[in-house]
Amino acid sequence: MERLSVSVPGGPATEYPVVVGSGLLEAAGAHLPELPASEKAFVVADHQVAGQFLDALGRGLAARGLQTVHVGVPQGEEAKSLATATALYRQLATQEAHRDDLVVALGGGSVGDLAGFVAATYMRGIPFVQVPTTLTAQVDASIGGKTAVNLPEGKNLVGAFHQPVAVLADVTTLATLPDRELRSGLAEVAKVGLSLDLDLLDALETDPAPILARDPAAMERLVARCVRAKAEVVAADVRDTGRRLVLNYGHTLGHALERLDAFAGRSHGEAVAIGMAFAARLAERLELAPPGLAARHVRLLKSLGLEPEGALPASDEILAAMRLDKKFRGGIRFVLLEDVARPRVVEGVSQDAVRATLKEMGAAG
Repeated sequence: MERLSVSVPGGPATEYPVVVGSGLLEAAGAHLPELPASEKAFVVADHQVAGQFLDALGRGLAARGLQTVHVGVPQGEEAKSLATATALYRQLATQEAHRDDLVVALGGGSVGDLAGFVAATYMRGIPFVQVPTTLTAQVDASIGGKTAVNLPEGKNLVGAFHQPVAVLADVTTLATLPDRELRSGLAEVAKVGLSLDLDLLDALETDPAPILARDPAAMERLVARCVRAKAEVVAADVRDTGRRLVLNYGHTLGHALERLDAFAGRSHGEAVAIGMAFAARLAERLELAPPGLAARHVRLLKSLGLEPEGALPASDEILAAMRLDKKFRGGIRFVLLEDVARPRVVEGVSQDAVRATLKEMGAAG
């Protein structure tokens, strides 16, 4: 087990723990901070995740005297809507949740985003705990306090910063993931290696077999390493106005593809994998990166079971979706690499360069 911390300068708490290990659900109560006035834990989870993990988590929370109340939500991105958030508000109100009670996100990144947003806004903010059960959520979505729901016009357009009081990443839950969901998480792992952590990149390129086999010790090391890298970036830029933007590597195109698929086609990781391959090609086109960067991306992503060269919508549709991204500032902003582990935020990339790179990857127009 590894116990890490995320620093939150200027927040109501200066830091919160991230615990990575096996068997954390049953021991959840032992890893929570002092919560003297909390009585109920409202666990937000879809029916499948609840069926797998709610009983174990409930026992862990009961050891701290917390009554578990399951609040069901739809699976996946469908849960991230204002309608679902409203339903959760009403359930909290009906069951007389007070400002010291907990909201607990049990599941993947979508549930974490939704539950965190509800916790940020119900009674102007109540505590919440992240209990991520997917690789994507453990290495990325549960860390850093970003919460949001989607609108039909775009992803994560309604949200708030609301840091959890704790993150409990039980790597034993990863054994239950469908292969596609594991691969989706590996896209976020690859993002960390390519953009921030050369040692992680070397490990992924040298021998990904223990990770693909879901070896518990390997997964614990992997998750802890990614958490440590993200925590360092978040501590330097809690509100996502500077350094933290590099965590969006691959996401400008990735989010556009998710929106064009109506959040029902490619998974988040599958879209980000294509987004990173695109960003590497774009960096080469703009002569920011040396030749070979894109080929290295493709080799790595394919070795992790991802397809970084999938079919694309028409370039006009992609560009329109990119302009709806919340990071759009009078032009399309990209995180590009000057080389591996050398990210750079580039403002106002020309649409001609974007269009040409999309065409190179098979987009029409």
